[in-house]
Amino acid sequence: MTGPPGESDPRAQLGRLLEEDPADLYENAPMGYLSALPDGRIVKVNRTFCAWTGRSPEDLLGIRFQDLLTIGGRVFHETHLLPLLRMQGAVREIALDVVRMDGSLLPCLINAVELRDDDGAPVLMRATLFEATARRRYERELLSAQRAAEASEARSRMVQQVVSDMAAATSVADVASVIVERGREALGARGAALVLVDEDPSGGVDRVPGLHTEHAVGLPAELLHELRVAAIGQLALELAQGVRTVTLDDRLRTGRPEVAAAMLAGGLSSLVLVPVDADSRRLGVLVLGLGAVGGDLISLDEPEAVRATEPADVELLWTLGRQAGQALERARLHEETARQAERSAFLLEAARLLAEAADVRDTVERLAGLAVERLADVCAIDLASEQGMTRPVVRHRDPALQSLADELRQRQLPQRETPHPGMEALRRGRSVWVRELDEELLTAITLDPRHLEIAHELELVSMISVPFVSEGRALGVITLAADARRGRFTAADVDVAEQLALQVALVVAKAQRYELDVHTSHTLQANLLPPPPPEVAGLQMAVRYLAATQGVEVGGDFYDVVRLPDDQVALAVGDVVGHDITAAATMGQLNSVYRALLVDRPAPSAMIDRLQASWSLLGLQRMATALFATLHPATGQLRIASAGHLPPLLLTAGHAEFLPVTPSRMLGAPPAPAPAMEWAGVLPIGATLVLFTDGLVESRSADIDTGLAHLLTAASASGTSDPDELCDRLLAEMTGAHRADDIALLALTRTA
Repeated sequence: MTGPPGESDPRAQLGRLLEEDPADLYENAPMGYLSALPDGRIVKVNRTFCAWTGRSPEDLLGIRFQDLLTIGGRVFHETHLLPLLRMQGAVREIALDVVRMDGSLLPCLINAVELRDDDGAPVLMRATLFEATARRRYERELLSAQRAAEASEARSRMVQQVVSDMAAATSVADVASVIVERGREALGARGAALVLVDEDPSGGVDRVPGLHTEHAVGLPAELLHELRVAAIGQLALELAQGVRTVTLDDRLRTGRPEVAAAMLAGGLSSLVLVPVDADSRRLGVLVLGLGAVGGDLISLDEPEAVRATEPADVELLWTLGRQAGQALERARLHEETARQAERSAFLLEAARLLAEAADVRDTVERLAGLAVERLADVCAIDLASEQGMTRPVVRHRDPALQSLADELRQRQLPQRETPHPGMEALRRGRSVWVRELDEELLTAITLDPRHLEIAHELELVSMISVPFVSEGRALGVITLAADARRGRFTAADVDVAEQLALQVALVVAKAQRYELDVHTSHTLQANLLPPPPPEVAGLQMAVRYLAATQGVEVGGDFYDVVRLPDDQVALAVGDVVGHDITAAATMGQLNSVYRALLVDRPAPSAMIDRLQASWSLLGLQRMATALFATLHPATGQLRIASAGHLPPLLLTAGHAEFLPVTPSRMLGAPPAPAPAMEWAGVLPIGATLVLFTDGLVESRSADIDTGLAHLLTAASASGTSDPDELCDRLLAEMTGAHRADDIALLALTRTA
């Protein structure tokens, strides 16, 4: 019989199938599809799911999805699936049993996503269900536990209590305490312990993770030790086997005699091992120890023949393990968040303390103190200098052990090739983290037997060395060490140390630049300022120079006293605009040119005219005021000329006045049309002449006339003609702790 044309053409059949594919794929897919509202009511379902459940679409639409589940499934839906969906927006491979129309169970694996509106509120849940026959053993255990839950409100209350307790637990220690106590209560066990996988195993990625007991009650420490030893190399296998019972029988005595002996010593006849996991991550195992007399849920026929755990008990323990795993993940996240906040606060405090440091030494002292207070037990800081590495500070957390730290300070980083973490960090330009400080490395990095002995006394177990690097230059290295009580450093500790070192590098670089500037200014000042005034018969002289309190410690003010060949004395005082390095350099040049011009012994007014005429040739960058004078000590003949400078002060028998010196233009200003004017007179015996710069009389709170009037009053009330005493009294009266400008002061008294 021949069908219609093209019926037998496979390509034509495939084309029709592909045209019908979208709708047909949804309705007759090999898995169930459904969509539900946030409260669980089903609003769309495919034909496959209807066929699986024996219900029509009309029967399923409007029914809450959770109402299709077993009692245990509903509990799991409310306590695990729904919260996880709300938190993550999706769940994957969640095992649930769906109740068919005839009452039989349909084991399923559910994948679901939650659709949300613009405000983040849930709108629709879309779920895909797969028949999970391959997990028959797990399904039978789950089915048995669910049926037992229907008959036992105690187990339901247990799960609810655990969920409540876990929700209230905020730390790993709290979670461990809850799971150990609840697990022990569930089986009436003699003892229980939570053994966790180390999050930060030392060594490479191929190393077997370590184990540690987080919390234990009623189980011997020797037994827990032997269990950890037995798990080495088989941890993944042990956890993958699910809830299992280890019985004290001949097989255990033969295969694990140490474990059997520890169980016998502890009066235990069996152990129940419960995996603790979260989202397929194996976090650890809950160990429950059962004695010869059983609890409420497990009875023992005889000490060495324990009845297999009931399916309901297995499911309860499995649920406890899963709840504990989820709670552990939340607690670890909470603790890590708290640690991050603590680290941020620590780094902020470090920034504040370092910002207050006065110099490099103060910086490293503050850093070491902060490090042993918050981060490590020992902190050693080595700095690079022109003479090599220096070790300005080693600090220990415990003041009682600081004497050992002081001994370490005397032992500098070795210059030879060495595996010392500090030298390695300097050579590589990056952090070196020694997770476990073993005896071999300790011996290699210590300089002598006493050095090794100190390391043993300090019980050092872990080290971090981080270089200080600024603009590609290694400034030094900080080395942190932890002792056995504190435990090994973690990756988070390394991160904090690196951030701290970055802050310190910036501060140390800035402090070193500042110290260089200060040293430069001191050197410049020492070389630019003239020597003390010479001794001249018939004269007593005193000078003072004070730099402004802001900026470098030398400025543009100057003074000079020079003995001339004709028994006269040349006097000068001046002020270059500004009080920075440029002003200081200009001052030095001006003073040198002034002394050179004195060879011809020009009159003070001629000195101004010559400097004014040659200013552009000298290339001086700033203008300046100046006062030049010549004095014959024997006769008191005095001649003074001013280039825009304040007049000198004459103090005679307690009376002070300013000499009427007419100023010409400032040096460096456009030349005046007429030569500089000169004042001439006689300095009486016993009279004192005071030359000064405007820093003595200027202030931010009063004009210069007020300052000059204040100076007259202070000089009249000084009650002395001794130049040294007068200078000190005028400075004390006219200046305070903060000076906006430099001050040069020259006082001389004619004695004969």
